[in-house]
Amino acid sequence: MDSLQYIHGYSSTEFRRLQDQAQTLTTLLHHDTLYPPQTRVLEAGCGIGAQTLILAKNNPQTQIVSLDISSESIKTARASIDEVGYSNVSFLHGDLFSLPIKDEAFDHIFVCFVLEHLPNPKKALDCLKSVLKTGGSLTVIEGDHGSAYFHPDSQAAKKTIQCLIDLQAQTGGNALIGRQLYPLLSSARYRNIHVSPRMVYADASFPKMVEGFTKNTFNAMIEGVKEQAISAKMIKEKEWEDGIRDLYRTREKDGVFCYTFFKAIGIK
Repeated sequence: MDSLQYIHGYSSTEFRRLQDQAQTLTTLLHHDTLYPPQTRVLEAGCGIGAQTLILAKNNPQTQIVSLDISSESIKTARASIDEVGYSNVSFLHGDLFSLPIKDEAFDHIFVCFVLEHLPNPKKALDCLKSVLKTGGSLTVIEGDHGSAYFHPDSQAAKKTIQCLIDLQAQTGGNALIGRQLYPLLSSARYRNIHVSPRMVYADASFPKMVEGFTKNTFNAMIEGVKEQAISAKMIKEKEWEDGIRDLYRTREKDGVFCYTFFKAIGIK
């Protein structure tokens, strides 16, 4: 499958989850997502614009073009940008695998939480490389659901997480792609590749991270696949409820939750 077929079904709950995720992880993931003034940046797969808002705020003197295959997502993203009054973002409707962009049009490319949904992420990186100027940078950020661990430990909670990993694999995606960014960029022949793990750590001394990430981002994401997982007979409903209960148990004052994102930068 060459076309970018992944189009997220953004329910109101998923919309809030993505916004919570972006706001909670802004410093962790984006404190160094900074581009020189007057450069052109392509955001590939902008979705509803959760990351677009951060890019625009942190890079007010750059020209950002945010691309997505979903016209509905672009409409939502544009409304968010217009609401805060940023003037450095334009939107483009298009397929990542058939970019409506001339070669070497951009100084930098930014891709966040997109490759995990694609059956051919290496080809996506090849396509993006064609519109990147020689010497320009590609930044990719992805999570890795296999990196989640917590206290108290729970096999039931691990089983619910595995349901999401397996469901994503069935649709051609890869929920473990974070750990694979270095070989992916290397196979696409990007140079000077650097990968930095970005670990989320949440315990009672970090109440904003517990609320914003453990509850509103990670747990909400797992809960969102309940019906699919049970319908696919991956798990019984009682096991599911036990697993979700144990995930929420990590929010209590003696609980701990950890998860790792990976940020990779390569040069054309």
